[in-house]
This record gives sequence, C-alpha cells and structure tokens, in this order.
Amino acid sequence: MRRSVTAIVGFALAAMLFVAGGLLLWGSTYTHNMVHNQLAAQKIFFPPKAAFAHPKAGTEITPSMVPSVSQYAGQQLLTGQQAQSYADNFIAVHIANMTGGQTYAQLSAKALANPNDTKLAGQVATVFKGETLRAILLNAFGWWKVSQITYIAALVAFGLGGLTLLASLFGLTLRHRPEVTHETIPAAAPKTTTA
Repeated sequence: MRRSVTAIVGFALAAMLFVAGGLLLWGSTYTHNMVHNQLAAQKIFFPPKAAFAHPKAGTEITPSMVPSVSQYAGQQLLTGQQAQSYADNFIAVHIANMTGGQTYAQLSAKALANPNDTKLAGQVATVFKGETLRAILLNAFGWWKVSQITYIAALVAFGLGGLTLLASLFGLTLRHRPEVTHETIPAAAPKTTTA
C-alpha cells in the first residue's frame, strides 16, 4: 500500500515537471523568436569586413572594435549577443569619442545652460538617439538571455521529470518479498516416568 502511494506521488511530480518543462520551453521559444523578429525588422547591419582592415581612432572602426565587433562583419543584427556587441562595442564607443566621455545628462545640462549653442544642441540630439538605440539593443540582449535561461530550465525540468518517472516505475516493479518471520517453538517439558 505504501509503495503504491509513493508511486502515485512520483507520477504526479513527474507530470508537474513535464508541464513546467513544456511551459518553460514555450516561453523560451516565444521570447527568442520575438527578439529575433524585432531585431530583423530594424535591418541593422554590421560594417563590412573590409572596414575592419585598417582601424583608426576617430573613424567608423576604431582598434577597440576589432576583437569584439569584427566577428560579425557584414552580418545582419539578429541575435541578442550581436545586439549587445553592437550596443556596447560600436555605438557606445562612437558616443564616447564624440562627447569626450560625457553622458547625455551632462551634455543636456550644458545645452540648457547655453540655449544658443546649436552645435551643442545637435550633439545632444545625436547622443540621445544613440543612447536610445543602445538601450533598445541592450533590452533585446536581456530578453535573449532570459530565453536562454528558460531553455536551460526547461531541459532541467524535463530531465528531473524523466528521472522521477523512472524512479516511480522502478519502485512499482520491485518484487515484493514476503517477510520471513521466525517462530519460536517452546521447549517441551521433560517427561517424567513413574515407577
């Protein structure tokens, strides 16, 4: 009786793990496809391979971009990993070079203090657009990472569900061995003889 209750609990747990794995896999696939489709719609391409041949500070391709961005040369930006590289190693480098390392907030404060400086106002607008695109790409990277984590969690749930199912089946199929009991036979009273 106790063995069948344990097996039922095991089967229920396995079913819950399979359902959880299915939901996690669905969530992972949905998030991955959403990130891919949204990035594809933007039609962002990395500079061609030839652009990385002669990197130079202050140009489109700086030496710092070669190890990180050149691996995607000429490709369309479609994955979260590409989005992170483009945001942090391409856009951020151009913004830092253009502003001398100043942030949008610092430039905006200067522009408000100097409302007649059209060059500074143009720089603020450009930095705002660049930082906005960078934030959007990093958000896509974050969701892409979530899709990877949920995929791994789905595999773990399926694996644990399978192990739980096998353990439950194994528990049911073990042969029940009857318990061996030892009886004690009382010693017979000694016979007395009468003469």
